[in-house]
Amino acid sequence: MSGGSHVSVNVEGFDLANPPEGFARDPFPYYDALLHEAPVLPQPDGSFLVCRYAELDRIYRDTALFSSDKKRVFAPKYGEGSPLFEHHTTSLVFSDPPLHTRVRKIMTSALTPRAIAKMEPGLVETVDLLLEEMAGKDQVDLIGDFAASIPIQIIGNLLDVPMAERAPLRDWSLAILGALEPALSEAQLAAGHRAVEEFKTYLQDLIARRRTNPGDPETDVLTRLIRGEGADGTLSEIELIQNCIFILNAGHETTTNLIGNGLALLNDHPLQKQRLLEEPELIKPAVEEMLRFRSPNQLGNRETTAETEIGGVRVPEGTNLHLVIGAANRDPEVFEKPEEFDISRTPNRHLAFAGGPHVCVGLTLARLEGKIAIERLLRRFPDYRILSGRVPGGRIRFRGYASLPAALG
Repeated sequence: MSGGSHVSVNVEGFDLANPPEGFARDPFPYYDALLHEAPVLPQPDGSFLVCRYAELDRIYRDTALFSSDKKRVFAPKYGEGSPLFEHHTTSLVFSDPPLHTRVRKIMTSALTPRAIAKMEPGLVETVDLLLEEMAGKDQVDLIGDFAASIPIQIIGNLLDVPMAERAPLRDWSLAILGALEPALSEAQLAAGHRAVEEFKTYLQDLIARRRTNPGDPETDVLTRLIRGEGADGTLSEIELIQNCIFILNAGHETTTNLIGNGLALLNDHPLQKQRLLEEPELIKPAVEEMLRFRSPNQLGNRETTAETEIGGVRVPEGTNLHLVIGAANRDPEVFEKPEEFDISRTPNRHLAFAGGPHVCVGLTLARLEGKIAIERLLRRFPDYRILSGRVPGGRIRFRGYASLPAALG
């Protein structure tokens, strides 16, 4: 159950935009081969795959040489001025200073340790309510009935989205993030554009209501973003809307995947599950190992602003880099026996949340959601087991399950 690390594969001519059959289902043999044979691999479209931990760490830290701005890459992909182009070139993750600095300052001021501590009782209540709803059922879906519901409620609370208006949020998020895949169908592209437009329309209305009736900026991130608190100036309407969309997307699918992947890993590694039941204090390192072993986000991107050398390979200016987080988190130079799932692994300096100035702004909240969800499900249903028929998410960039059928008793 190590992810197929001992399967021999050929990575010569590997193309992320047209990956080998089975790669989305099990990329780990390819990651291992890339790490050993081609850690910096040119792609047919002129981009490069970068797989080693040391290189990713360097790239994350150097924002001058490795830009997060994606206008050049996304213009041909989405169409300049299109809904997806506007969203993905305005949101925090794909922006450089000064926009990145302004937006990040507001978000970090809203996600202080004190603010997150205040969220914990509501998080526990949300998780316990979902566990209670599942208790009477013969079969449940650990994604639809549990993992996916938690971040939607937490982020809904962060932006103070009325409970009755939260239903479309998950589908919008999945469609917008789905458009970040290396290769897209026309249907995926159309769904992504439509989701941005619908989400924008909804947020314009919500923002107008919040301007009329502000919330408590201590707990309501939307009110804080509207006021531009903690920043060098307020955000434009487009920046405001697109970063509200980003907050939902960034915290939704990745946290869903952390919880779902974690529960699947414990099911698939019964000795580790038993150990966690006997030593519940291991929950924090267990969550870190889930993040490393099955990183919810498998890929990141940067663009070179000048010619440079990466891992001994010359890379021209203006090159799009695919940072293979899923491979770097299995780098044997950094992790002992990287193909083994070990809930007590320490140290565990994985890159699941990226690194440098762009390190995930919500990482403390994501860790808390993963910890509470997995801890409380294990306590309530220690004998849960995943049944046949699990459905993988089918994504390359985001790794998780679309469905995890399970029996709880």
